Amino acid sequence: MGFFLETVFGGLMAGMLYALVALGFVLIFKASGVFNFAQGAMVLFAALAMARYAEWFPQWFGFQSLVLANLLAFAAAVATMVAVAWLIERLALRRLVNQEGITLLMATLGISYFLDGAGQLLFGSATYKIDVGMPKDPMMVLENTFQGGLLLSKEDLYAAMIAAMLVALLTLFFQKTRTGRALRAVADDHQAAQSIGIPLARIWVIVWSVGGIVALVAGIIWGSKLGVQFSISLVALKAFPVVILGGLTSVPGAILGGLIIGVGEKLSEIYLGPFVGGGIENWFAYVLALGFLLIRPQGLFGDKIIDRV
Repeated sequence: MGFFLETVFGGLMAGMLYALVALGFVLIFKASGVFNFAQGAMVLFAALAMARYAEWFPQWFGFQSLVLANLLAFAAAVATMVAVAWLIERLALRRLVNQEGITLLMATLGISYFLDGAGQLLFGSATYKIDVGMPKDPMMVLENTFQGGLLLSKEDLYAAMIAAMLVALLTLFFQKTRTGRALRAVADDHQAAQSIGIPLARIWVIVWSVGGIVALVAGIIWGSKLGVQFSISLVALKAFPVVILGGLTSVPGAILGGLIIGVGEKLSEIYLGPFVGGGIENWFAYVLALGFLLIRPQGLFGDKIIDRV
């Protein structure tokens, strides 16, 4: 029982990180109606910016404090992602208002390749370390309940708590603020939103900035665990089945979808992997997403599309 719970807890921790990346897809889809294929590149670009700023600032300004370096690097990385959002709106999205969804989709593919190249050009292509002080050592809990207790990773626990707080803040932002309601209005109809005075350009800059900040937090967490390398953008691929499972327009769906996939892939690897030769953790999420596309394509909480003729 103890081993089973350790596996479930590990899946929940990974699932919160998947949900955090998926949240970037949901945010931008809710505000622009397009699936953002650049989210993985944004995670990588933001993580590279954080890692390199934390390395450069002590050299430039002559201090040794890790906390100060991380705070300055985080502030500079946030400013960088806001600048990226402004450039995306100014150079790409502004010219694509009211265009077909496939046009916006292809634009995000172009943005993805641009960010990949710009990341290498500006910050380098080596593997970099992000050290934000999260503890690496494991801890034992529930020793009086289970024989030997449960072994949990402190780093995973801290990362999941950070992801959960950010998800909660963004949920409140969308549901309770005027800007959040404006974002939903823009997603429903660009022209109608403009006709009632919603500034489309400003809304897109805001939502891409928020998406960039979400990508930054996800990049910091994954960079702290794995190091910042170009394979980190592949982590975002796990967010595709998460949003398919939860629904493209649902923030709670992204959370639940991430948790389901995180727990499901861990349990399937442990209990089903020996029967199929292992590696099931790599493809479990995509098979589950395929099943949902066949049975419930709008996802658990997505809006069902009804065409009237």
